[in-house]
Amino acid sequence: MNTEQQINQLREQLTQHNYNYYVLDNPTISDYEFDTLLKQLQDLEAKHPEFYDVNSPTLRVGGAVTKNFETIQHEHRMYSLDNSYSKEDLEDWEKRIKKLVDGDVQYTCELKYDGASISLTYENGQLTKAVTRGDGFQGDNVTTNIRTIRSVPLKLKGDYPPKFDIRGEIILPLDGFEKMNIERVENGEDPYMNPRNTASGSLKLQDSSEVAKRPLECLLYNLTGTKLGVETQFESLGKARKWGFKVPEVAKLVNSIDEVLEFVEYWDIHRHDLPYEIDGVVIKVNNLYQQEELGYTAKAPRWAMAYKFKAERVSTVLNEISYQVGRTGAITPVANLQPVLLGGTTVKRASLHNADQIAKLDIREGDTVFVEKGGEIIPKVIEVDLSQRPTNSQETIYRSTCPECDTALIRKEGEAQHYCPNDMGCPPQIIGRIQHFISRKAMDIEGLGGETVALLVKENLITNYADLYTLTKEQIMPLERMAEKSAENLVAGVEASKQIPFERVLFALGIRYVGETVAKKLAKHYKSIENLASASSEDLTNVDEIGGRIAESVIDFFSNEKNVETVERLKSYGVQLQISQEALENQSDVLAGKTFVVSGVFEKVSRTELKKLIEDNGGKVGSSISSKTTYVVAGDKMGPSKKTKAENLGVPLISEGDFLAMI
Repeated sequence: MNTEQQINQLREQLTQHNYNYYVLDNPTISDYEFDTLLKQLQDLEAKHPEFYDVNSPTLRVGGAVTKNFETIQHEHRMYSLDNSYSKEDLEDWEKRIKKLVDGDVQYTCELKYDGASISLTYENGQLTKAVTRGDGFQGDNVTTNIRTIRSVPLKLKGDYPPKFDIRGEIILPLDGFEKMNIERVENGEDPYMNPRNTASGSLKLQDSSEVAKRPLECLLYNLTGTKLGVETQFESLGKARKWGFKVPEVAKLVNSIDEVLEFVEYWDIHRHDLPYEIDGVVIKVNNLYQQEELGYTAKAPRWAMAYKFKAERVSTVLNEISYQVGRTGAITPVANLQPVLLGGTTVKRASLHNADQIAKLDIREGDTVFVEKGGEIIPKVIEVDLSQRPTNSQETIYRSTCPECDTALIRKEGEAQHYCPNDMGCPPQIIGRIQHFISRKAMDIEGLGGETVALLVKENLITNYADLYTLTKEQIMPLERMAEKSAENLVAGVEASKQIPFERVLFALGIRYVGETVAKKLAKHYKSIENLASASSEDLTNVDEIGGRIAESVIDFFSNEKNVETVERLKSYGVQLQISQEALENQSDVLAGKTFVVSGVFEKVSRTELKKLIEDNGGKVGSSISSKTTYVVAGDKMGPSKKTKAENLGVPLISEGDFLAMI
C-alpha cells in the first residue's frame, strides 16, 4: 500500500468512527484507539502536504481565524414559524389548510430544538457553505466554524441530490454545557447563562480552534432545493439520516390533530429526559406537494406550525414604570423589575404594552407581578399578585408628556398606543428612523451600526438619514472608537447603498405601516417615488392589499415638507427612488385587474416562477378559488374538489401553455 492509499484509508476509517460516535451515538472503538489513528494520519499528512484534503478528519480541530464574517444571501429564504398554544389554535390552522388543499392531510411532528438556526449547502456531496439564519434573507458565513462540529458531515454517502440546502439547529447538549461551566468557575470566570445563547455565540467566535473545543452538535430537520427525490417531509428525514446527517429518531407521522396533541403532551412531560433543550413541537404538513400548494405568508410557511410549551413564569417586584419612545413616536410602558432568573436569563425589564393593559390589570409600582416569556423574546407582565400589594399603593396614572422631549402625547381614536407627535425634534425618533434606514432589510449599510448612528446624532453630524450621504472621513475619524479604516468603511458603505433597489429604499424611509411586503407592492405598482407621492387616497386603496390606514399614512408622510425635502436630497445623492430599467423591462400590465389561482404540477416553469410571472405582469395571485378569481392555472395532479369548485363558480381553467401565451 503506497502513502496516498494509506492516508485515504485512515481518512475513511476515522470518518466512519466519527459518524458512529457523533451521529449514531454508538462508538465502536475507544477514544484512545481513535486518537492513535488520528495521530498516524496527522503525521503522514505533515510529511506529505501534496495529499492535502479540506475534508480530512484532522482539520476538525480548527485553527483558521475569521476577523469579519461575510454576509451571504440565502438562495432560499429561511422563514420564521407561526406559533400556537392550544388545541383550538391547531384546529383553526387545520381548517385553513383544508380550505386550500385537496385530499387527506398527514402531519410530521418533530421536536423544536432550542439552539441557533443554520443552513448548510452541499454540492456534489460536499459541504460548501454554512450560513446563520440572520434576518431570514441573508446571514453570516460561518463555514470554518461549522466544519469543526463532528456531527456535521463534510462528505455525504448514498443517493444525495447534486445540490441542496439542509436546515437545522446548532445546539449545546446539557451535559457538555455543565462541563464548560464547571471549567469556567474553576478558572475564576463567570458561568454561561444558558445553552442556547452559548451555542449561538460559539458560531461567531473568530478562532475556529476555540469552537472545536466546545461540544456542539447539529440536529437537522429540513431539506430545501429542487429535484430532491423525495415526496414527503417524513421521507426526507429518513433520507437525510442515510446521507450521514444527525436527524433525531423521535419524529412521528400522524393523521390527525388529536394525534398531534398526543405527541405534544408526551414531549411536554418527557422533554426533561432529553440530552438537550426543546421549547415545543413543530408540526408540518407531510406531503411536499401539499406544502407547495399552501405556500407562504409574508412571514411564515402556511404548512408548518410551532406548538410552544407553556411558558415559564416567575414572580418579582415591579420597582418602577418607565416609558420608551420608538422610531415612529409610539410610547411603550416598561416594567423595571427586581432582577429574576427566567428561562435561563436574568430579567430586569418587561413590556407593559400600553395604557389599556396597565388599566386592565391595575398594574402599579411596588406590586408583586408574574412575568412570562412566551412566544415573544421580550418578557411581559401577565398578572398582579394582589395579595402582596402594599397598603400605600397608588394607582398608575399614564404619562401625558413625552419622556424625551416633554411634548404632550396624543392617542388617535381606535389605536392602542400613545404617540409623541414631535417626530422631527424628539431624539429617539430621529435616531430610530436612521437606525431603521441602515438596517439589513433596508439599506444594509456596511460599517455603520446603531451605536454609531446615536453617536453621529449626538455630535450633530447628522439629523436625518439624508445627512449620511454628506459625511466625510475627516468628520468621522475624531469620533470615539473610529480609526481611519473604520471611517473609510463607513463612507464606502454609505456610497454602496446607492445601489439598493427602490422597494428596499421605500421600506427604509420608515413610513408608518409600510413594511417590507407593502413596500414591494407600492414600488411595483407606482414604479417611482414621484408617482407614489402624488397618489390620492382612493388611488392607493385600489392597490392590492393597501387599506385606508396605510393610504392615510403614505399621504401624511408626503404632505410633510421636511419629508419631501429629505426624499429630494436622497434623489440628488443618487439613491434609487424608482424601479430599475431592467426590472421595468421584466414587468407589464397585461394581467392588470386579473386574479389567478395556481394549482397542480407544471412542466415548463415551476409554481414559484409562475406566481412571479403573474405578479410581474400586473396580476394578483390568490390563495383559494372564489367568485373574484379570474382564472385557475391548472397543472397535473390538480385536486378534484378545486376543479369542481371552479366549475361551480364558473371560473375558467387554463393550462400552463394558455397562461404563457397570455404574457
